[in-house]
Amino acid sequence: MRLSVFSVLDAFPPSSGPERDRYGELLALARVADTSGLSAVWVAEHHFHDGGLDPAPAVLLAAVAAQTQRVRLGSMVSVLPFHDPVEVAEQYALLDRVSGGRLNLGVGSGYIPTELEGFAVDPTTKRERFDRSLETLLAAFRGEAVRPADGRGRPSVLNVRPRQRPHPPIWIAAQRREALVPIARRGFSVALIPYATVSGPEELAEEIREFRTALPDGSTAEVAAAVHLYAGDSAEPARAALQRYLDARLATGSRSYEEKVRHDPTARSAAAIESAGLAVLGSPSVVRAGLERFRAAGVDELLGIFDFGGLPLAEVLGSVRHVAANLSARQSGAGPIRT
Repeated sequence: MRLSVFSVLDAFPPSSGPERDRYGELLALARVADTSGLSAVWVAEHHFHDGGLDPAPAVLLAAVAAQTQRVRLGSMVSVLPFHDPVEVAEQYALLDRVSGGRLNLGVGSGYIPTELEGFAVDPTTKRERFDRSLETLLAAFRGEAVRPADGRGRPSVLNVRPRQRPHPPIWIAAQRREALVPIARRGFSVALIPYATVSGPEELAEEIREFRTALPDGSTAEVAAAVHLYAGDSAEPARAALQRYLDARLATGSRSYEEKVRHDPTARSAAAIESAGLAVLGSPSVVRAGLERFRAAGVDELLGIFDFGGLPLAEVLGSVRHVAANLSARQSGAGPIRT
């Protein structure tokens, strides 16, 4: 199982003191991930709220590319219904080029009401729009002539194509179990958010088995899972930060997490999420054991959410270094850490 960094770029808790430079913090986190042997740096796309301060992942990942040497660069996700797919294809093709072919492209349909409303996307049509946009995106990457989403203009071929052919690796984010089989049948990798969707690693393992069973023969599709991670002498600051993060996600309107909490009100508690094994906080040995449960569940790449809920940067970077030092079995050369 590969270990990576995943940053939502949240601004929680709300600023009550000097404004923090979350972009500078992300770049510092990326540099440590790069030198510590982690596999990738992933960032989320969000708009119009403090739950995520990155409305343009391709721009931020280009900055990460300029300050790193070997980590892969992941969008988790590019929200396709919010943008013209031809423009998305151009931006990420250029990012793949300037980064030397390091792009991992995660895509999704959006789920936060504030964002859907801001882009005038009807939730009942978002999946249809996503499917059309993904088809156009992949065709553009292959060098085929494509039209903008509104169908106007002449068909055009990208003048800059990705370095990785026929396209960078594709992940689709899924927050509903019923989405797993359709994603698998198309042969794409899947990205999961366990704390918001499942009861524990056992249910996660069931979902992963269901996904793998539906994959086409010979598929190399993978499973990524995002998990809050903290390794340090005392986990209490991280527990408080996780509670702030969870409270804020509910206030933002994270629909899958809201649905989980409706069925199980204890799921709004950081203590319950940690007890269920869906957040891994504690000493390096505790973290190592927690990561092993995700490996055993079938996760190929664990997306460690290290910078959550207002944790100080020094603690975030220390946590990454602790985890890296305790999961030091590496591939030859500068390969990614694996558990």
